[in-house]
Amino acid sequence: MNHRGFWNKFRQSRGAMIGLCFLVAEALAVYLLPAIFHMDPVSSDVQAGFNAAPSAAHLLGTDGAARDLLARTLCGGRVSLLVGVAAPLISVSIGLPLGLAAGYYRGVVEMVVMRLSDVFMSFPDILLSLILVSVIGPSLGSLIGVIGVMGWTSIARLVYANVLSIREKEYINNALSIGRNDFEILSHEILPGVLSPVFVSLSFLSGNAVLQESGLSFLGAGIRPPQASWGGIIFAAQDLSVLTRMPWIWAPSGILIVLTVVAFQFVGQGLRDTLDPKMTV
Repeated sequence: MNHRGFWNKFRQSRGAMIGLCFLVAEALAVYLLPAIFHMDPVSSDVQAGFNAAPSAAHLLGTDGAARDLLARTLCGGRVSLLVGVAAPLISVSIGLPLGLAAGYYRGVVEMVVMRLSDVFMSFPDILLSLILVSVIGPSLGSLIGVIGVMGWTSIARLVYANVLSIREKEYINNALSIGRNDFEILSHEILPGVLSPVFVSLSFLSGNAVLQESGLSFLGAGIRPPQASWGGIIFAAQDLSVLTRMPWIWAPSGILIVLTVVAFQFVGQGLRDTLDPKMTV
């Protein structure tokens, strides 16, 4: 399928287009608006008050440190979108070659890769992520690395399953018979056949990465104040008075997390229907 044919088919999915437009608009907003309007997410406006309600000066109010919540929400979106893009790429960079090797070479390689993935999948993601972040230290880089490492198993198993079916095709045997080496077969014959499901899985991993980052920040193991993150902003809702009486503090970030994850899911479903309607993720 060429690029034009892909786009023509992809845009027929209303949900996918809505999700894509939302993510593009969100990315433009979180990266451009703070710079255009000189928003400062870390400075305090004591005159406006602590946990102040929305006003003309602070459209989403202020938090417990009198910081502008609109600025913090927008800058927190940068963190979530960066994690949502970067962490899945790490997952693919680990899982894709391991899945290719396990499916193609079988034997010892297959056993080692599959058992290693079993070990990773035997622990709850959030628990193992908390342990790794605690050992490495909370920062944006460590969050991206830990979430990326935690996601490699799904990619490896997806690629492994597809390679098992492709390696039995007649054209693979023909390539072997004419003397092509393993690298040529993997890169030219097998890899193109597994990329479509990997691209689809990337969108779902992106939504999951946004959730994991928000969860870790909410639990205090992610982005640390004064740096803004959606999970860190929602952390204030642990106070019952904030949760029940001051929804302007936590509701915008919570809503954006939900909408962002749903948008990634819609894009993933659109990619799945476009690249392979019979594929399940």
